[in-house]
Amino acid sequence: MAKDVVLDSVDLALLRELQNDGRLPNKTLAQRIGVAPSTCLARTQRLIDSGVILGFRAEVSAAAIGRQVQAVLAVQFVSHSRPLVDPFVAWARSRPQTRALFHVTGAFDFLVQAACSDTEDLQELVLEFTGRREVGRVETHLVFGSWQGGPLTPG
Repeated sequence: MAKDVVLDSVDLALLRELQNDGRLPNKTLAQRIGVAPSTCLARTQRLIDSGVILGFRAEVSAAAIGRQVQAVLAVQFVSHSRPLVDPFVAWARSRPQTRALFHVTGAFDFLVQAACSDTEDLQELVLEFTGRREVGRVETHLVFGSWQGGPLTPG
């Protein structure tokens, strides 16, 4: 899929612009990267079809919708085994407070980025996590601020 795609300078410029503003009209996007609108549209579609571009979505302010308390939960399993991972991931993703979920190496097995309405909501979420049979420990880290990195480029 995306591994087999060769990206040239036009593709990279297109990806940079779309990551900065995914709502750019095709004509504006084409002007910014210096190609014809038809070329721009075809390139964008190729990047979507090949799996390089995974989608477009709105970025919503958690605070603006009543989720002022953000935290990262570090979750350690009692026993890290494959049969426990998939059900846990499905359950954690179904929680309305879960913003992102990372399966990681190290002392913890998962990091969960959460956005809660208040500290009581956060406490209830932590208790839900610790109540699961596969979870041995949850460490909670309040988030005071967060920043996005720049556009993703090939490594």
